[in-house]
Amino acid sequence: MAECSHDCSSCGEDCPSRQNPQDFIEKLNELSSVKRVIGVVSGKGGVGKSMITSLLAVLMSRRGYRCAVLDADITGPSIPKAFGINKEKAQGCEQGLLPVRTKTGIEVMSVNLLLPNETDPVVWRGPILAGTVKQFWSDTIWKDIDYMFVDMPPGTGDVPLTVFQSIPVDGIVIVTSPQELVSMIVGKAVKMARMMNVPILGVVENMSYFECPDCGHRHSIYGESHLDEVAAEYGVDVLGRLPIDPSIAKCADTGSVELFTGMYLDAVADKIEEKTKI
Repeated sequence: MAECSHDCSSCGEDCPSRQNPQDFIEKLNELSSVKRVIGVVSGKGGVGKSMITSLLAVLMSRRGYRCAVLDADITGPSIPKAFGINKEKAQGCEQGLLPVRTKTGIEVMSVNLLLPNETDPVVWRGPILAGTVKQFWSDTIWKDIDYMFVDMPPGTGDVPLTVFQSIPVDGIVIVTSPQELVSMIVGKAVKMARMMNVPILGVVENMSYFECPDCGHRHSIYGESHLDEVAAEYGVDVLGRLPIDPSIAKCADTGSVELFTGMYLDAVADKIEEKTKI
């Protein structure tokens, strides 16, 4: 193919590149075992994606699965704080990196587990960020993991693209909020996933409402939700709605997410089990 123009739109079906498409999937460490990978994504930041990731890992762990969290949000890592990992650091050996285990045994790898101080900024360009995520997948020794949850950075840039191309993602959960931008946010995430042939498990709406503890009335702090219409437009399932609950924020702030007992994400866990049976 010395005369290849690299314009695939004009390429014939007998082109070797069409017959043998390039596989970008990175191999796991030879000592690792990961059965299923679930990505948690959003078209924008600030919707509670890391919190949803943490809660899902905790919930699936309670159901008897061995779980892990790969923090792919390299410039805004918050997974260690949610689990109360403050002083422990990821260690290395000749075979690879060793993740830090939480109090209940969930394995975690995050750039904050490698930095001297958790407040040190990560001022890296896109290719380095993407390369770090690949290393978290391929160089870390993940021991007998049933479900790995990948906390993705917001948007559709280098790192989400790298995750979809380099890691065998079995499905994604899209996190959004009830603001008017929801249609665009969900649309971007859905279209990117479909472009990359990644299954969409459904959508979770965070900060959906506030329930008054005195009278029980629900207030739509961020406006009325249009999630049902948007989900129907893009053909995806609504898996849950999380309220504005101070107890959730407290769990994250105090590093005790493993103690949270709310049932807001049970339907998401059910869908994960249904669609990605082990």
